[in-house]
Amino acid sequence: MSVAQKVRNHLRNKPYLLEALEKGIVNLSELARHIQKELETDDTSAIKAALRRYSEELQKHKQKREEKVLYLLKRSSIAVYDRKSVMVTGKEVSSKTGMKVDLLDKFVYLLDRSDLPERVNALVKLDNCTMIVIHSPEELEATPGVVAFLTTLLAEQGVNIVEFISCWTQTIIVIERKDSLKVYETLSNLVG
Repeated sequence: MSVAQKVRNHLRNKPYLLEALEKGIVNLSELARHIQKELETDDTSAIKAALRRYSEELQKHKQKREEKVLYLLKRSSIAVYDRKSVMVTGKEVSSKTGMKVDLLDKFVYLLDRSDLPERVNALVKLDNCTMIVIHSPEELEATPGVVAFLTTLLAEQGVNIVEFISCWTQTIIVIERKDSLKVYETLSNLVG
């Protein structure tokens, strides 16, 4: 296996390093020395050359991927629903409204706060949430990086996503109500 292939394999499961290479903000000499130790090889210059080529390749692909994501989001719309609750239970609960996600041994409910059952033994109950729904064109399903773009964007704003569902043309993001204005402003600059 070539040094270049070893470097790529080494970086494949290191998303933060890949992102730094994509952005061109990493000291390639220092990273090469670090990788040299982990790969137990003496050829730092070959590692650095492999990093430079890989960084250039990543930057080209990132730009194309990000352009596709932004183009898709510009053709999307956004809706905000306030007074939502999230509840996680160990047993199924009867509910006529809202959404239910059936996990292996738990149930997650997204309901209007007024529909939240009172006498339920919930493992988690958050009753001051806002649901943001992004309605996108059908090519959402075939566009890599949309979820990563949205979650990274909100994480950089210091927003914790309580629940996240991506189904066909809808992306549902549930956040705490205190973050709803910040999230709406951030997303509305990209959507529609």
